[in-house]
Amino acid sequence: MQAAPITRTGRRTGGRTRTALAAGLLTAVLALSGCGASGGSDDSGSASDERALSAGEQNGGQNKAAAAGEAAADSKEGAPRSGTPKKPNPVTAAHVIRTASLSVEVKSASRAAAAARTVAQNAGGLVANESTEQVDDTHDSSHLVLRVPQAEYDGVLRELSGAGKLLSRTSTAKDVTDQVVDVESRIATQRASVTRVRKLMERAEKLVDVVTLEGELSSRQASLESLLAQQASLEDRTTLATITLDLTEPESASEDDSDDPGFVDALGGGWHAFLTMLRWLAMAVGAAAPFLAAAAVLLALWRLLRRRRGGEAGQQPPAAG
Repeated sequence: MQAAPITRTGRRTGGRTRTALAAGLLTAVLALSGCGASGGSDDSGSASDERALSAGEQNGGQNKAAAAGEAAADSKEGAPRSGTPKKPNPVTAAHVIRTASLSVEVKSASRAAAAARTVAQNAGGLVANESTEQVDDTHDSSHLVLRVPQAEYDGVLRELSGAGKLLSRTSTAKDVTDQVVDVESRIATQRASVTRVRKLMERAEKLVDVVTLEGELSSRQASLESLLAQQASLEDRTTLATITLDLTEPESASEDDSDDPGFVDALGGGWHAFLTMLRWLAMAVGAAAPFLAAAAVLLALWRLLRRRRGGEAGQQPPAAG
């Protein structure tokens, strides 16, 4: 009676053992198949990497040229590529180009030009151009181009305007802040582009690639130098203001400011009238000289005849009584 339960238990235990073995074998098979698949994928990946590396070595020049073209595209865009747009800097200082033109009438153009040079030099500026010429052989005229710092611009302008009689004055102010910022951004981009090309040249191995990259480097350096020249020009014009000054003398340098005649003018006028009268008297005497000569001859003849008649009358005897 007790053997039967023992036999059922042994059967149950044997079934469980076989099930466990089958599960273990299935797990081992799956593991082996996974390792085989992984090994195959690794081998295929290695093969693809080797093929890509070989293709990269064979087409090294094309890859470098493509990289150079991409860098050139970046430089032409004027700003580096980024996912978010670049926000303007609100603290950027204003850059303004100031110019002025003055026309002043002075008593002496040469002295006024010397004073203008002194004013510009005392303000920390310089004389960019100067010329003086004589007009109609009666008075001089001077033309000066002065460069003065922006901080001293207004003061120098007031001082030059008060050097004499102001005939005309014009002034302009042009804001070039956006242009300055744009040139600075393009310079930064171009410098980065030049650096990238130089790095490609260091990694280049073929002569064709080196020659191509050298030509690209020369072109980008020329563009960079042009941008640097623009930056220097903008910096010069925004740092120093330009004042064009024209100095002219009146048509008559001896002319007084007042129109009322003085003692000297009256004396000069009287002397001129006296000389004019003498001239007319001389002309009248010259014109009457022939008539006066004829009258003098006639008067002499009349006196001679009268004397002869008087003498004849005295020599006749008296009549008898």
